[in-house]
Amino acid sequence: MLIIMANMMNVAKNSAIPSWQQELQSAFTDVNELLAFLELKTDRLDDYYNAAQDFPLLVTLSYAERIKKADWNDPLLRQVLPHPDELTSHPQYLSDPVGDANASVSPGLIHKYHGRVLLITTGACAIHCRYCFRREFPYSNNSAHPSKIDSIKEYLSKNPDVNEVILSGGDPLTLNDTKLSRLFEFLSSNTQIERIRIHTRLPIVLPSRITDQLLNTLASVNQKVIMVIHANHPNELNTDVYEALASLKDINVTLLNQTVLLKGVNDHADTLIKLSNRLFECHTLPYYLHLLDKVNGALHFDSTLQHAKKVYALVQTKLPGYLVPKLVHEEAGEPNKTLLQLNL
Repeated sequence: MLIIMANMMNVAKNSAIPSWQQELQSAFTDVNELLAFLELKTDRLDDYYNAAQDFPLLVTLSYAERIKKADWNDPLLRQVLPHPDELTSHPQYLSDPVGDANASVSPGLIHKYHGRVLLITTGACAIHCRYCFRREFPYSNNSAHPSKIDSIKEYLSKNPDVNEVILSGGDPLTLNDTKLSRLFEFLSSNTQIERIRIHTRLPIVLPSRITDQLLNTLASVNQKVIMVIHANHPNELNTDVYEALASLKDINVTLLNQTVLLKGVNDHADTLIKLSNRLFECHTLPYYLHLLDKVNGALHFDSTLQHAKKVYALVQTKLPGYLVPKLVHEEAGEPNKTLLQLNL
């Protein structure tokens, strides 16, 4: 706890209002510090540290403040705390469950689906979600560094059917404003590209990232900008998140949300209904409800397909159609997301 206070004091010395970079530098990276902050005790601390060996803890203070104190079952905590169950292996859970490697056409450039390509802009995130399907992705030699721009240009010119670029990672909004501006200048100057889509969790976990400078950058882009955020539980959507999303809506960014169905987090109809309603209050349309990608270490988050369909059927009965996300699953090698039919 003393370390956390010291970090926050250092931030205060640097600026009266901490910048998003300073907040990110002060994020929790130590299991014991996070547990102390949340007033949690365990005699299995070594097991939690072991679970963090290959995929370290990372969670912003902003997000941690939304976690209920002294509650091991808090749905937000379960998403970010390394857990001993992650050490359980299973032959059906893989390092690359969605087939990124086979769809890579050059370093940092993935082409799975017709008409759109995905850029791995960075390996950095503001939070390490324990179910992340790219937790073992080889970012060091497979990211779209500035040195790769010429090869990306060449690939796009040879594939004129591509009219949408998806920025992913990691999280593209962890790039500093200078790097992000250069990236958008490159994309904005390409008349082949009609839409730029940003997949990001930062408006949820670090809403201070939505700065005036970022808004100005996005507003200057020639193409239509779509931002796909990632919220799994209504408790994630506090006032700061609302204000960040409202500012994006004000510059005509289209806001969509993807949710992953997670056992013990949101695998109940009431939770998903509340999430959809809260997202709409935050100017964001529910887009996809994903079944869990079967990545190593995430077995304990998985629900059965039958349970997922039952939950989804209940959601459909309680929400208007525009607030019901599509229930989907990604299968490696398939030309599109697989839309799941109920057939209960």
